[in-house]
Amino acid sequence: MPKPKYHIVVCTNARPPGHPKPSCGSQGSAQLLMAFNMGLMQRGVMPGEVLVSGSSCLGPCEQGPTVVVYPDGTWYSKVTEADVATILDEHIKGGKPAAKLNPDAVWK
Repeated sequence: MPKPKYHIVVCTNARPPGHPKPSCGSQGSAQLLMAFNMGLMQRGVMPGEVLVSGSSCLGPCEQGPTVVVYPDGTWYSKVTEADVATILDEHIKGGKPAAKLNPDAVWK
């Protein structure tokens, strides 16, 4: 398999109900993971060209759901299903982080 051009990592960490700290899993990140995969298929991206993976906790739980795009190392915070198309069209297909989504805001 050739080296992928991008790797999209979606935090899907879920904490038990009543836990004092929020989690990306409780904020719909499993649906984001599916939306990224479906969006890539709809755009005709060849399998293996872009990988999409779920992960355990990435750290900034209060800013979740969190998505990171490598090799750029661009972090997106508070990602919604509506943001998936923007990330795929501007970042993955267009080659530049989706500025209107305030990438890397999670660390500012």
